[in-house]
Formats: sequence, structure tokens, C-alpha cells
Amino acid sequence: MEIDGIREVALRAAKEAGAILREGLERTRIIEYKGDKNIVTDVDRRSEEAIASLVQRELPGHSLVSEEGTRLEGNSGYRWFVDPLDGTTNYAHGYPCFSVSIGVEKDGELIYGVVYDPSLEELFTAEWGEGAFLNGRRLRVSPISLLSNALLATGFPSDVATAEENNLDHFAEFIKRAQAVRRPGSAALDLCYVAAGRFDGFWELRLNPWDVAAGALAVREAGGRVTDLKGQPLRLSSPRIVASNGVIHDEMLRVLATHA
Repeated sequence: MEIDGIREVALRAAKEAGAILREGLERTRIIEYKGDKNIVTDVDRRSEEAIASLVQRELPGHSLVSEEGTRLEGNSGYRWFVDPLDGTTNYAHGYPCFSVSIGVEKDGELIYGVVYDPSLEELFTAEWGEGAFLNGRRLRVSPISLLSNALLATGFPSDVATAEENNLDHFAEFIKRAQAVRRPGSAALDLCYVAAGRFDGFWELRLNPWDVAAGALAVREAGGRVTDLKGQPLRLSSPRIVASNGVIHDEMLRVLATHA
């Protein structure tokens, strides 16, 4: 079946890219700036090239979109969304919170995702209708029912100092209402942590399809809920995302609506 080939290639790609990230930590990294604070390293590009080359070789006809600009065009109906290094700023500083994120859709529907954290050797996988897993162990979102007891995660855009929509107003509101809010720096891992019950909810305003494709599927398959800020089913073209265990979701949406 086609899904078997996708699963095999995605897992190989994530592991190979993860090895590149680990190796890169042991040497001097070349850092370039895409903006005042938005950076890219040579390791991002090497990781992206490894993933794209594997997909192109093993699954010809599949399309691929990746953060650093690689594009593959195919007519199979399958499209891969790749973040070869989610958490580049963390990585550049040697802070061990980063990941490889790969999501696959078929005719617009997410069917498979893998997020690999090479620092902790944690491999998150999700398959449509089959569940979400961490190193083979089935995941389930948390049972937390009150926002006041919830541990949340979020992120901020690289141009937070100048952007009108910088998430600071939402952060200020949630930090008062939730038990605590964290800002780890890898949206893909944040979403997987919601799926694993480590975080109870996550929101962010300006993300890209490659940031959320795999993680969003993991949350859904672990029994959680993923929407835009208006509570509508998430479209990958939407930069705004809310993910939760489902129980606190409406309460999160109400807080977000206060600064819409």
C-alpha cells in the first residue's frame, strides 16, 4: 500500500536529518540572517536536501514544500511539508530543543506525520485513523479540565519587536489565567507535547504549513482538538492555530477572542 512506502520514507528521512543535526552540533555552524532575528544555518539546508533527495528518489511524483525553499512538483496528489530544523535559533545557540518535522497530505487531507527530536531520541508519529505514538507508545492528550490548571505553550514571530500581530497581548492574558505558559521555541514539538499530555494547550499566530502539519495530526490522533482562532477546523494555509486536549479548547478560544 502507498501509506507503507510513505511511512518508511518519512521515518528514514527524519532519522537521517536528525543525524545531520546531531553531527552539526559538534562543529562550528554557519549562520545567515533572513531578517533582523530570523536565522538559517548550513545545517538547515543540509537536512532539507537530505529529506528532499530521499523523497524524490523513493517516491517520484510526490510534491514537497520545505521551509528553506526546496520545492518538488508532482501529480500524485501527495504533498510533503518539511521543516528540516524546527527551532533554528535554539539550535544555533546549542539549546537542545529542536526537531525535524515532516507531514504528508493526500488530496488536501493530512495522512501521516513524524516529528523527531534527536536530542532526546524521541520519535513522534501519527497516522490518520491509526493514532499518535512516541517511540511506539500510543499517546493520549491530558484530562485537564480547567484553564487555571493548564500548562500552555506558545511562540512569537522573529519580528516580535516591530510586528503589529506579535502575540504579546494574548500571552499576557494567558499568563494570568493558566497555571503557566512556556515558550520552548519549536512549534512542532509543542504540538507533539500536547498530543503526549505534557502540554494541555498551544496557540500561535504566524506559522507556516511545515511548522504544524505533522504536529497537528498528532494532536488530533491523540484525541485533541486543532482549530484556527475562530474555532474552525485548521487549514494549513491558515497561520493561526489553537491546539488543546479538547476540554479547555473553548475556554482558550474565549481568551483569544478578547484581543482578536
